[in-house]
Order: sequence, then structure tokens, then C-alpha cells
Amino acid sequence: MQTDKRLLAIECATEACSVALFEDDGMQLLDHRHETIGRGHAERLIPLIAELPDRGRAARILVSLGPGSFTGTRIGLAAARSLAIAWGAEVFGYPTLALIAAMARSFDEKRDILVAMTGGHGEIFVQPFAASGEPIESHSSLAPEAAAARFDIDLVAGAKASMLVEQRGFGEAHDILPDARYANALPQALFTDRLAPIYGRAPDAKLPQGKLRS
Repeated sequence: MQTDKRLLAIECATEACSVALFEDDGMQLLDHRHETIGRGHAERLIPLIAELPDRGRAARILVSLGPGSFTGTRIGLAAARSLAIAWGAEVFGYPTLALIAAMARSFDEKRDILVAMTGGHGEIFVQPFAASGEPIESHSSLAPEAAAARFDIDLVAGAKASMLVEQRGFGEAHDILPDARYANALPQALFTDRLAPIYGRAPDAKLPQGKLRS
């Protein structure tokens, strides 16, 4: 069983639950699974990994950090950490929106990309990326009308792409969810060993006025 050059990618920060196993340090896709499940990542993630060759065992693991589903992101991180301990593997995180941008490069490698994904409380997560896949600026959580007014990048990708394009009246929309098969197309500079969730917006819960957490 040759797993020392294998790479396992885990993506479950959105409605999708997606895993992919690569050989040759991520150069060749060996097998993958991708399901749009909405919820239930805790029940589906490990079984999907177990369906991969050698039960998905790899020397390196890539896992999505968000922004996206608070629960889904943490499930992915917990699974990646647990498998890393069991296999003695390295773990690196990547931004979910950057994976969408990497996927969108297959539509046009020469244009900038605006990623638009489902946020909370009726807002959407938006972030512009250069044609190289590098972020132009940090992500934002905005109401659809605010996002439409702020960005004029023609190529829009993500679960809320059509909504944004319709809102502003122009552009090319590709409604896609993140797919672990494209993890090897991410710019290397975006990988991090700091395995902390990326939150799309400030916490909603606030302490009562005058009360400080000890």
C-alpha cells in the first residue's frame, strides 16, 4: 500500500460533502466522492472517505476552513485532525471561497472571478479573485443588493452566482458548490497549518450590557 505520496482533500463547509484522493503529491486524481446533502455531514463524511482506495489513507490532508456552514466546517476539521493522528499525516487548511475560484478557472483562465456563496441571515459571502486564483481582497458578508452594487467583475461563480448576476443585471453566472476534486488547483500560498475556522461574519450573540466574560 503506497500512501506516502497521497493527498486527501476534504470539503464540507457548504451544502456539499466532498472528498478526493490524489496520488503523486496531488498531481493525479485517484478517486473522489461528491454529494449535495445540505445537512448531515457528520454522518456522511467518514463513510465517503472510507469508500476511497485504502479507505482514503494519505500522507497529507487538505481541509476546508470556511467561510460557510459553522457546523460543517468544524466537522471537516475534526475529521482531518483525527485522521492525521491515526495516519501520522500532515494537515493543511484552505479557504472555501478560493476553491470555488479554482473551479471557475476552468470556465476562463484569463478573467478575474467573483465568488458568491450562501451566507447567514439572508446575506451572501463574496470575494474577488484574480485570474491566478489569488484573492484580490478579503471576503465580505453582504446583503445581495450591496454585493451587486459593490462588485462589477463579470464572471461570477458559487451557489449564489445567478442571484447576484440577476440582481445587478449583467455578468456570466456559474452556480457551483465546492468540489474536493479541484483542491490540487489551489495556489500553494493559500494553504495554512493554522487550522482555525474562517468565519464569514461577526458572531450574532452578544453579552448583556455591562457583563464581562470572566
